[in-house]
Amino acid sequence: MNPRQRCLACLDRAPPATLEAALWIAAEHDAQLRPEQVMQEFAGLVQQVSAGLPRLPAAELAQPLLRRLNELDFHDDDYIPTQPRAALLHQVLQRRRGQPLSLAIIALELAARLDIPLNGVNFPGHFLLRVPGADHLLDPCGGRRLYTRDCRELLLRLHGPHAALQAEHLQVASPSDQLQRLSRNLRQLHQQADDPLAALKDAERVLLLGPPTMQDHLARADIYQLLECPQAERYDLERALLLCDDPAERLSLTQRLHKKGHSPALH
Repeated sequence: MNPRQRCLACLDRAPPATLEAALWIAAEHDAQLRPEQVMQEFAGLVQQVSAGLPRLPAAELAQPLLRRLNELDFHDDDYIPTQPRAALLHQVLQRRRGQPLSLAIIALELAARLDIPLNGVNFPGHFLLRVPGADHLLDPCGGRRLYTRDCRELLLRLHGPHAALQAEHLQVASPSDQLQRLSRNLRQLHQQADDPLAALKDAERVLLLGPPTMQDHLARADIYQLLECPQAERYDLERALLLCDDPAERLSLTQRLHKKGHSPALH
């Protein structure tokens, strides 16, 4: 199997092997990477983390786990502009720097191995964690507790004064959700790094990992435009149009398709 097939196969396990799947995503971009070897080496990090945890019930160990990772020099990657290495899990493990989602995937793997209850939360703009049943969330970058007010302030800071906290922002993220979000992150980072071929791999994977959005198809259409693949670009524009509910955006997409020499049927 190729790396993408290996990634998808990891999700079919019970339970899904999310960290290993993320490493197979990285292997699409680094032919020298051997995810099995990285997973074997991960046992050393498990021992380091476990040795520094206090003697508390498992349900109380999530925040100490995140603080322990912080002590071991795992931090948010604050390099500007953010590079793809912040979302490629083997490099995150090597450098101990990554985006919140990348750090969260590592923390979730550690929690699973140490029998510590912990879930991912698909908060917009900054992936978070939660102990099941807790009245707060946890920041994977250090373990800070975030209550409802903190989440609202974080959302406003990330998305502007008109953003409103919604229940869907606090939903648990499944392994597929996490990997789809990771792939979107990589797609964006590779585009910013002027690497459209790498971004195309990520854009294709996004569509395989869960229901795609209009923006997912538009993102791939933009990549195909850069790569001068008009037929493939047209396909994604048509899919985006089918998923579009906004009249102004539908008009814009229709006009773009007209320029490509195709008149879509509007329904």
